[in-house]
Amino acid sequence: MKTSILYITLAAMMVACGSPDKKAELEKLRTQKAELETKIATLEEELAKTDTTKEKLADVVAMPLTTQPFKTYIEVQGRIDADENVSLSTEMPGTVTKINVKVGDEVHKGQVLAETDARATQQQIADLQTSLDLATQVYQKQKNLWDQKIGTEIQFLQSKNTKESLENKIATMQEQVRMSKIISPINGTIDAVNIKIGQAVAPGISAINVINFSNLKVKADVSESYASRVKIGNEALVLFPDIHDSITSKVNYASRAINNLTRTFGVEVLLDNSKEYHPNMVAKLKINDYQSATPMVTVPVKYIQKGTNESYVFVAENGKVVKKVITISHEYNGNAEISKGLNAGDLLITEGYDLVNEGDKVNVKK
Repeated sequence: MKTSILYITLAAMMVACGSPDKKAELEKLRTQKAELETKIATLEEELAKTDTTKEKLADVVAMPLTTQPFKTYIEVQGRIDADENVSLSTEMPGTVTKINVKVGDEVHKGQVLAETDARATQQQIADLQTSLDLATQVYQKQKNLWDQKIGTEIQFLQSKNTKESLENKIATMQEQVRMSKIISPINGTIDAVNIKIGQAVAPGISAINVINFSNLKVKADVSESYASRVKIGNEALVLFPDIHDSITSKVNYASRAINNLTRTFGVEVLLDNSKEYHPNMVAKLKINDYQSATPMVTVPVKYIQKGTNESYVFVAENGKVVKKVITISHEYNGNAEISKGLNAGDLLITEGYDLVNEGDKVNVKK
């Protein structure tokens, strides 16, 4: 009995003494496990970087190509001009007695705009008219007598000469009266009145300006190097930077003569009357000098890469980078017309094209 109690006591003591050792061992194993897992993860990461058997996909952005008409333009600076823009002055020296218009008035061809003092001339006409009336009566009497073979021929001829001489003098005086008036030679609008009542005026001094705003045009000078490409009927974009406006028109006239000094030739583009334009206003002309016969593939120049003897772009086909050698026909405004090497629908790589090589597998984002 005592022996059994002893064995039981020794067993209990052994169990009590062994329990803390197992916990410590368990904690130790757990710590070792965490350290191993950390080492495994580090090694896997390092192996992934150096593993050439696993292929990575580069991310690129691509856009599908389309066809459209390709146009190029010649850009020149011009100005608005009016064919009928006249500065009028009196044809006879004198003092202004009447001004019949003001700035902004619409006038018609033949309208009297202003007058100078012509009283002396009109008085002379009145005196000559009295003499003409008498000379006419004498001539009629002499003619009647001469028709009846009465009197001499010299008397008839003298009376006829006197009458015609007075008629010519009156006609001259009437022309002088007409020259004392400022008359509009065109239909248009009064743009400026530079005279006042009582002011002395003389020929050659601008008195009144008249402009016909219904036939304004843009004039510009183009370099002779474009002489074969600028023709009547070419499309022209007209931009007005001062009024932030633009219109589309056509070349109405292209001079065939080259200026010896500037080596340029003149072009004209007509404007419509739907808007208000100002003569001498600056305008920019963009004249269409080339247009493709059919819609063409167009590529931004910045995506085109240059080789030793070729130009090329990268496109995405079936998840791979394909190099396309291209032929450029024309370039304008940052775009290139491609005549060979690309088709509508090709996926042009626009982002990441400088980070990939031909044959690389890529992840394409449109």
